[in-house]
Amino acid sequence: MSIELFNQLEQKVASAVEALELMKMEAEELREENTRLKQEREDWERRLSALLGKFDDVETGSTAEQQAG
Repeated sequence: MSIELFNQLEQKVASAVEALELMKMEAEELREENTRLKQEREDWERRLSALLGKFDDVETGSTAEQQAG
């Protein structure tokens, strides 16, 4: 194998390794963002459930008042 071909191969391997490392870093960032978004969604679901519970309480209270009146 000529030295020129070897240098080209070495450059291609180095480029592939660099691209792989960048993809690994991007994948890690995306995993972290996914975790953050899942937590944010859970927080919103909790808040929404609490709000819906308050609506149910108001509705139940109104129904009880109507039956008593």
